[in-house]
Amino acid sequence: MTIKLYCFGESGNSYKAALALELSGLEWEPVKVDFFAGETRTPEYRSDVNEMGEAPVLVDGDFRTSQSGAIQAYITEKSGKFGGKGRDENYEIFRWVLWDNHKLSSQAGMTRFLMNFLPEEHRNADVIAFNQGRLKAAYAVLNTHLEGRDWIVGDEITNADISCCGYLFYPEPFGFDRAEWRNMSRWLSNVENTPGWKAPYDLMPGSPADRA
Repeated sequence: MTIKLYCFGESGNSYKAALALELSGLEWEPVKVDFFAGETRTPEYRSDVNEMGEAPVLVDGDFRTSQSGAIQAYITEKSGKFGGKGRDENYEIFRWVLWDNHKLSSQAGMTRFLMNFLPEEHRNADVIAFNQGRLKAAYAVLNTHLEGRDWIVGDEITNADISCCGYLFYPEPFGFDRAEWRNMSRWLSNVENTPGWKAPYDLMPGSPADRA
């Protein structure tokens, strides 16, 4: 049975789930969520797809879950890929996924939205600058960790990498200049060179160009 992923191209959290599915080799198909038309805020979406009113959502037969980290864990359970070699690595992967969700992706997603998708008259420069300061601190943590490492955990791509890279491949500006972070740039090249890798707008339906 084909896995369905409710997602949209502009969503970095959707990209984490879609990229994990694509690299896993599992059979899947995207179901476009029209976020910018308000689909996730409708009663129908909340009752039929996700009570939290968010994307991504994975549906595999009778199984359904949301939140990118939970979806990645399910993909690992089903495919046997992107997990660690033993308990210690598994907990280290989990630690980095939680760190990303709290320190990196949450800030990157909000800042990217404020700078690129919110109407210009509503953009608050002070809020954006504050978020970019927090992002810079997160970049420094990850860049330091990647010194002498090809991957965040272990010797191959794991859910830690797929989670942490989620927003960093998007072309819209939000305060990340890859050239400024040597170790992160090298690591992102490793992700890009993984067989099956695709950029967000090549992997999922929906892009800013659709609304231009």
